[in-house]
Amino acid sequence: MADRKKKSRKRNKQPEQFAHCGLPVIPDRALESDVDPGRVFLIRYIEKKWVNNTVLHYYFFNSPASWRGADNQKDAVRSAFRTWKNLGIGLQFEEVANASDAEIRIGFDPGGSWSYVGRDSIDIAGNPSQRTMNFGWDLTTPYGRDTALHEIGHALGFPHEHQNPHTGIVWDIDAVNDYFSGPPNNWDEGKIYHNIIRKIAPAEVAGSTWDRDSIMHYRFGKGLIKVPTEYQDKALIPKAGLSDMDKAEVRKFYPAPSKKKLPLLKPFLSHIVRLGAGQQLDYEIRPEASRRYTIQTFGTMDTVIVLFEDDNGTPIYLDGDDDSGTDYNSKIETRLISGRSYYLRLRLYYSTGVGQGGIMLW
Repeated sequence: MADRKKKSRKRNKQPEQFAHCGLPVIPDRALESDVDPGRVFLIRYIEKKWVNNTVLHYYFFNSPASWRGADNQKDAVRSAFRTWKNLGIGLQFEEVANASDAEIRIGFDPGGSWSYVGRDSIDIAGNPSQRTMNFGWDLTTPYGRDTALHEIGHALGFPHEHQNPHTGIVWDIDAVNDYFSGPPNNWDEGKIYHNIIRKIAPAEVAGSTWDRDSIMHYRFGKGLIKVPTEYQDKALIPKAGLSDMDKAEVRKFYPAPSKKKLPLLKPFLSHIVRLGAGQQLDYEIRPEASRRYTIQTFGTMDTVIVLFEDDNGTPIYLDGDDDSGTDYNSKIETRLISGRSYYLRLRLYYSTGVGQGGIMLW
């Protein structure tokens, strides 16, 4: 009896096995080989982020799933959205009843949790029947609550922090492949490389600091990391919840909306654009005639422009264009209706000057 108790205690000391987020493999957007490296840096850093003051709509699928997204699981996701929103950011999150109205479409198929990153939800996964996020384990545990925050972080445009090229992590490749190829992850080497070993481009991270407590960082048991040497004999377990750097980064990209009245974008009147990389300008459009209009930027700069229609105080996405890394300007051609209000949001990636250019409606 004593021997059996001793063996039982030994088993309880084994490292806990965690299932991890497995991102879909999305190739980098192709850019011409002669694009300036500084320009590429800024494009990669910003390209998956939403324009600020966007309302992101989310929808829950009830099938196919063996546990059908029970109400307590949905409540855990709703709570995670509130946690991000309560930071005072400029994004809003609204649950909708139809998948076709949602940018973020959430399933509960067991076995794996993942999300598309930022604008990939509409650029890549545009089919309303297709999930853009999935949860494959219980979200009501402490680890599950962090999983919900983590996947929403991806949906806001943030990559895995442990793949930050500035971490200095040197992996024990054989140990990593052995660990993640077994349960509960059961990944092949391609998926292990994409989600663990691969270093993301320096342009995709905010700076040189490694945030070991980021919500976007995996937990790692001991024996998977060679450098830093402190993790050869101990696990790397981030603190629960959002880190201070997580909060600072999301507020930088999505600052709280200004209460100032938006400038009107009127036909045939050019507005000068002077911005730094990542900064944004918002305009209101009140067309006096119902007809087709063109909205276009001018000058040598990379921008994304997005047009929304005001629906009883809620901005509804209509159209958008991203000219980054190309020789043309952002341009939207669409029909606007007299008596309605629209919002145009412009975010700058890069310019040859200090964000100098223009935008016009005609």
